[in-house]
Amino acid sequence: PPCHWCHVMGRETFQDEEVASALNRDFVCIKVDREERPDIDGVYMAACQALTGSGGWPLTILMTPEQEPFWAGAYLPPRGQGGRLGLLELLDEVSRLWHGDRKRLLELGQEVSRHIAPSRTASGEPDGALLRKALWELSRRFDREYGGFGTAPKFPAPHILVFLLEYARRAEDSAALEMAEITLTQMARGGIFDQIGGGFCRYSTDEAWRTPHFEKMLYDNALLALAYLEGWRLTKRPLYREVAERIFEYLERELRHEKGGFFCGQDADSEGEEGRFYVWSHDEIIKVLGKERGERFSTYFGVTKKGNFEGENILNLLGGQDIRDEFGEEKKLLYDCRKSRAKLHLDDKVLTSWNSLAICGLCILYQASGKKEYLQAAKRAQEFIEGNLADGNILYVSCRGGRGQVKGFLDEYACYGAALISLYDADFQEMYIERAKEICKEAARQFADEKNGGYFLYGPENGRLITRPKEVYDNALPSGNSVMAYCLVRLAEITGEEEYEEAARRQLAFMSGAAEHYPAGCCMFLTA
Repeated sequence: PPCHWCHVMGRETFQDEEVASALNRDFVCIKVDREERPDIDGVYMAACQALTGSGGWPLTILMTPEQEPFWAGAYLPPRGQGGRLGLLELLDEVSRLWHGDRKRLLELGQEVSRHIAPSRTASGEPDGALLRKALWELSRRFDREYGGFGTAPKFPAPHILVFLLEYARRAEDSAALEMAEITLTQMARGGIFDQIGGGFCRYSTDEAWRTPHFEKMLYDNALLALAYLEGWRLTKRPLYREVAERIFEYLERELRHEKGGFFCGQDADSEGEEGRFYVWSHDEIIKVLGKERGERFSTYFGVTKKGNFEGENILNLLGGQDIRDEFGEEKKLLYDCRKSRAKLHLDDKVLTSWNSLAICGLCILYQASGKKEYLQAAKRAQEFIEGNLADGNILYVSCRGGRGQVKGFLDEYACYGAALISLYDADFQEMYIERAKEICKEAARQFADEKNGGYFLYGPENGRLITRPKEVYDNALPSGNSVMAYCLVRLAEITGEEEYEEAARRQLAFMSGAAEHYPAGCCMFLTA
C-alpha cells in the first residue's frame, strides 16, 4: 500500500544486504498486505498496543512458530541512531535470547496472546445517554480554532463528523453542528485538500491542516465525501457539495478502473521525495500563469517566495480569505503542468470494502445534485464487485488484474451491504435490497456470534489465528460491527420484516455494551 514509512523501511532496511543476511539467517520473514489480510493486522496490532501502549505502520512483529508475539513496534531504521533502536541490534539480541533463554521469549508470547484474547462483552441498552456521553467526549478533544479532534498529527475522522451532523439534525444541537462545521470548513481550506486536483490526503502533520502526509486513499475520500454531503444536506452550504463533487472528480480521473471499480490510492512520494508532486515554488506559478494572474493566485492560495514547506509551497486557504471558485482556469493550467512531473505510484488493487464506501458516497451525491452520472458511476462500481469480487454470496477482499483470491472478512460484507442499501435509496430497484439481504445473511452465517452477540472479524472461510477478535471501535474505517448495525437497522426500516428488526435489536444491544466505556470511539454505531 502507498504508506510512506513502509516504503522508507523497505528501501533503507529490507534492501540492506547486512540486514537481509541477519533476517534470512535466523528468521522466517513474512510480509503482509494489511488491506488484504485485515485479520492478521487486527490481531497483531492489538499485540503491539498491548506490548508498547501504541500502534502504527509499518507494523513490525517478532513471534514464535506458534504465532505468539513477543516483540512489536513500528518503523525501524537498519541501525540504531539518535537513541532509536535499529533492526540489526534487535535481531542480534532476539537471536541471542532465542538460543540462550528461549523459555523467556515463549512465556512472553503466551502472556501477550492471553492478554489480547477477546473477553465477553455484556449487552447494553441503546439509549440517548450514549449519544450525549459521546458528544461530551468529543467536545473535550475538539480544537475550536482549527477543527478536528486532538493535536497533531490530525486525522479527518469523517465518521465522527457524520455522527455529529446526524445528532445536530435530530436533536437540534448547535454544539454538535458547530464542531462539524468548523472541521469541514477548515479541512477544505487546508493543504490536506488538494486545491488543484481535488481529493484529500491521508492526514495532516500539523494541527491546522496545512501540511499533509501526501498519500491519497480511496476510503478516506469516500468517507469524507459522505461527511461533506451530510453537511450540505443539513446546512445547504454550497461549499460542502462542491468539495464532495471535487472528491469524485479526483476519483474518476485518477483512481477509476476501466471496468468501473476504483483503485486503492496514490503514493506520497515521487522522485524519492514525499510531496514533491504537489508543492510549488512562487517562480513556477508565475511561469505557468504569467505575472499578473500568478501574483493574484499566489496571494489567494498563500504562496510566498520563502515557502511554507521546505522552501516550497503547499496551496491553502488558511489565511482567512473568502472561499470562492474564481480560479478555475488557473487550476487547470497548474494541474496540466503538474501532470508532466514524475508520476505518482498507483496502488492498483481494487478492494471490495473501499469500493462499497465509494458507492455510498456516489449515491448520496446523486441524490444531492440530481446528476445521473454519479448514479451511473455507482452502478458500474457495483457491477465490478459482482463481476470480479463475488462468487454467489461469497465476497473477496481484493483483486488485481483478475478475480479475487482472499475470501472476505466482516468488513467486506458490512460495507457491501451498506452500498447496496444506498443504491436502493437512490434508485428504488428491488434487486438491490434483495441482494443486501443475501449479503447480510451470509455475514451472519460466517461471522455472527449467536451466543454472545456481535460479529467476529473472520469466519470459517478464512484461516485461523491465535485469537478471533470482534472489532467494535472505529479506526480509519468504521468497524464492521458498527456498519452491520447500520445495515440491519436500515433493512428493518425498509422491509419491516421481523427477522431484521430482531437482528438489529441484538446488534444494537451488543454494540451498546461494547461502546459503554468510550462511545466516541464508536460513532458509526451511534449513527445507526
